[in-house]
Amino acid sequence: QVQLVESGGGLVQAGHSLRLSCAASGRTFSSNAMGWFRQAPGKERDFVAALSMTGRSTYYTDSVKGRFTISRDNAKNTMYLQMNSLKPEDTAVYYCAAAASGYLSDYTRSTFYTNWGQGTQVTVSA
Repeated sequence: QVQLVESGGGLVQAGHSLRLSCAASGRTFSSNAMGWFRQAPGKERDFVAALSMTGRSTYYTDSVKGRFTISRDNAKNTMYLQMNSLKPEDTAVYYCAAAASGYLSDYTRSTFYTNWGQGTQVTVSA
């Protein structure tokens, strides 16, 4: 089992940056594929980005490509989401998630992931 805690959210103006962190506890972190999702008010939880257990394979939803970067430091049991050029439509609660597998298969689906953090709020003002 992996326990996940997100941090780094906040209120920023459009065009600015934030870096989210996801700290994991448990001995299996380096064996887990990981992902970030987000949920805006009144909407479903949507896929944002994912990376394999080594971090060599990464995937993004189209709306964040070129602006967001997902990464991980297995030595620190931490995953990151660097968010640049933020837009008001990026406003949401951001969740990190861990999969049972180390490899990315159905990574855009929330059901692929077995463990979730509590979420961190990101608000982007115009």
